[in-house]
Amino acid sequence: MRDDLDKLKTLGSRTSAPQTYDPSVLEAFSNRHPGRDYWVTFTAPEFTTLCPKTGQPDFATLTIRYIPEKRLVESKSLKLYLFGFRNHGDFHEDVVNIIYNDLSRLLKPRYLEVFGKFAPRGGISIDPFVNGGTGAKYKRLAAKRFDDWQGVR
Repeated sequence: MRDDLDKLKTLGSRTSAPQTYDPSVLEAFSNRHPGRDYWVTFTAPEFTTLCPKTGQPDFATLTIRYIPEKRLVESKSLKLYLFGFRNHGDFHEDVVNIIYNDLSRLLKPRYLEVFGKFAPRGGISIDPFVNGGTGAKYKRLAAKRFDDWQGVR
């Protein structure tokens, strides 16, 4: 049995959905393949947040993609974390950067990107993308992905 799984609180337990943004609900576990590059992709097609000025809901398909180093995010904790944005007011660009910052702190991945494909409101959609990498190889990847970011849609 893996001893790193004992620290996970949400997986396998009944958990209430958070009512507010709370990065402390995020949990991680050990990467059992640290010598290998591989992608982990999460797609949240029903992501919701609020406009900070009007309180109107904003809907998006949120895509989180990363190459892990030593840790991986536990998916149930990620779902709860993302659910906490339902009552959180921030602009689309801010939300994507907040999620990037929180996951970056938690995981310290080789590479991470967060893309929000927000539904149009008022005849315009806003689709923010943020990414970054560590070390020369992953910084080059980040620069290329950023240049080609239209391809992640």
